[in-house]
Amino acid sequence: MVKEEEQWTIEAKSSLFDLKLHEVWAYRDLLVLLVRRDFVSFYKQTILGPLWFFIQPLFTTIIFTFIFGNLAGISTDGLPKPLFYMAGITAWNYFADCLTKTSSVFKDNASIFGKVYFPRLIMPLSIVVSNLVRFGVQMVLFLILLAYYYFSGANFNITWAILLFPLILALMALLGLGLGMIISAMTTKYRDLSFLIGFGVQLLMYATTVIYPLSTAIEKYPKYSWLIEFNPMTSLIETFRYGFLGNGSFSWAYLGYTSVLTLIILLIGIITFNKVEKNFVDTV
Repeated sequence: MVKEEEQWTIEAKSSLFDLKLHEVWAYRDLLVLLVRRDFVSFYKQTILGPLWFFIQPLFTTIIFTFIFGNLAGISTDGLPKPLFYMAGITAWNYFADCLTKTSSVFKDNASIFGKVYFPRLIMPLSIVVSNLVRFGVQMVLFLILLAYYYFSGANFNITWAILLFPLILALMALLGLGLGMIISAMTTKYRDLSFLIGFGVQLLMYATTVIYPLSTAIEKYPKYSWLIEFNPMTSLIETFRYGFLGNGSFSWAYLGYTSVLTLIILLIGIITFNKVEKNFVDTV
């Protein structure tokens, strides 16, 4: 019995809200190949290879502990400094990687987009998935550090909020994906944004509770702490810490706010991405 082949109709006009998810599913093998390509190409011709997954967060944690924890004396709410910083760095790195790499998806893959048709959404999705592999490796490092301090008798405890970990991970991925698609669509016309994104993400980190707890920001800068509180990544990192370390400013209200804002940003990202991907080859 001969299997009937699927046929696709490529149209110049389509709804901005049409994600073509059936096509994305049909091209799932391409998604796997792109994830493998990202993983291999990034560490090709490197001596240490995937060990960089461990080295980057480890050295960042050491530097943050020395500068912010020891020299600046910033509070970590009684948590061991390396564990506090590693928790923030692990969560932040996944969001930042999804955002920065998705923001240049049109520019980086212009040669491929101009030669063959496939659902363009495959590209940003492959970035989110490939970064998930890196996050998983760094998460293992965090859990090793967590176990070390646990058996050393450090003062922290795992709470029920750890069950929210899948939700936190999904929100970080979708938030980075949505913002990245918006910026990627804008960079097809405004190239300056590609130079500002790295600097902007670095500044955004300091407006997030990566190197300090939210309680310290509210205590020392009550007039400006709302900027940090309404940063959607703040509630995710605080919930992450609260779940794994039992210390953090957990709030259902802020988590709900982050969820709604993430869905809005993702929707805007999808609309702008679908609009630009139809004719971006003429401008890139």
